[in-house]
Amino acid sequence: MITARGRAAFAVVAVVVALLAGVLEYTRTDSIGQSAAAFAAGLLAMAVAGIALSLPGITLRGLVLGGLFVLAGILTWTATKRPGIIWAVLAVEVVVFAVWAWPWLRSLRSLSRLGTAWLGLAYWFLGIVGAVLVAQWKVAGQRVAYAGVFTLAVLALIALNTAAKRRGGAHGKDLSVGMAAAILLGIAALLLVGSGSLFDKVHAIPDNASAKVMTDRFWGGPGLFYHPNSLAGLMAVAGIRIGFDRAMAWWQRLGVAALAAFVLSICESRTGFVFATAAAVVHLGLALWKRHEHAEGLDRRWPALAVPFAVIAIVLTLGGGYQWVLKDRFADNPGDVTSGRTDTWRQVWVDWKHAGWAEKTFGDARTSRAVVERLDDGNPIEGPRRQLNTDNAAVGAFRRGGVLGAVAFLLGLGLLLWHAIRRRPNGALPAAWFTVGALAVVPTIATEDWLIGGTNGAIWLLLAAGEVRTLLRRDEPAEVTPAPELAVS
Repeated sequence: MITARGRAAFAVVAVVVALLAGVLEYTRTDSIGQSAAAFAAGLLAMAVAGIALSLPGITLRGLVLGGLFVLAGILTWTATKRPGIIWAVLAVEVVVFAVWAWPWLRSLRSLSRLGTAWLGLAYWFLGIVGAVLVAQWKVAGQRVAYAGVFTLAVLALIALNTAAKRRGGAHGKDLSVGMAAAILLGIAALLLVGSGSLFDKVHAIPDNASAKVMTDRFWGGPGLFYHPNSLAGLMAVAGIRIGFDRAMAWWQRLGVAALAAFVLSICESRTGFVFATAAAVVHLGLALWKRHEHAEGLDRRWPALAVPFAVIAIVLTLGGGYQWVLKDRFADNPGDVTSGRTDTWRQVWVDWKHAGWAEKTFGDARTSRAVVERLDDGNPIEGPRRQLNTDNAAVGAFRRGGVLGAVAFLLGLGLLLWHAIRRRPNGALPAAWFTVGALAVVPTIATEDWLIGGTNGAIWLLLAAGEVRTLLRRDEPAEVTPAPELAVS
């Protein structure tokens, strides 16, 4: 969206914003060194925003779709004690998505074909049935609202792609580009508000129990906080969408790779690291497969194949990954690199065994998001109990949708992977970024809920956008003609 003529103006704005960040930090700390660090962090944040706004093919609708999901995810950590703010964003999403998804019935026919729909929507509807069967009317009503928001989001993707296919031309731009730009803008905002502690050993954190033991990880700053794992996941998926698309300029792809190395390092996220590593391996495997199939050489492609592995190497060395990849986060549970997740999964199983047939079949119905409560959650024994996520997509689908939710999860995962590797009618493979993203996200199932969406569902939505485009626009080329520099696949 930034034109060549607008770059100079944006550079001036970037410097002014960075100066303001430095001045604000100086008024807080009275330290020249701290204000200089905040100024540098502000410049970095604005550089990220510049990359986001310079991406070719951004659409306003893609930007809004991605932006609303990113905002909702951030607010789940920023406004934990003010749920009304989160519900207000969800209400805006309902209105926007409902308008863009019209006519709803026409788009509904395509839902059952999407693996991402089975992954991110099925358990909500199953959970509604379960809540009704045990007379949890409030929970059922809240789940209807959640199901409506996320279903309308996918229907909007379907409707917009269907309309774009009919119209062609400029209307055929990929919505996922705008979504990736929105993710980068969200990261830029977090870097900017967290500029005062970005380069410190102790970072600003939100006021909650889980954050108090993770001051060494970057969360953002006052007014905007996001869990480091979620932030790292967004960075990884944005890097996949931009870095593995040959339509992007070499400096955009290289810039996103450098940003990924930095964000993964400051977040110290093992799951984000696994996601990025899997993407590098899958990307290399895809390139080797194409070389084997078409007898193509890799002489022009080796730099792009090497960059993702360079990111991993930087994170492990300069980023201190060798210290935190296998680190015990909680001293009261030594040796548990899952940071207490195994205890949560065990509690899910205990709760399921003691539940009635309705909740066994359709999922836990005590809370709208089927959160988990256990005695050994780090809080005093007298409470209050912390409301924990399952931090495992498969377990999450089982918790929220019961046995049928687990079945829907397996069906959705199979469909998503099939669509990511199946050839189009014209013989071409799907877009490389979608194939890499869908395959690389699989290892993260073990420790995150990313693949089943929810309010923190930007990763799920981006994969849904790739799957919708792959299925509904099967006869078009997977990618536009790339620039000659740094060709990938």
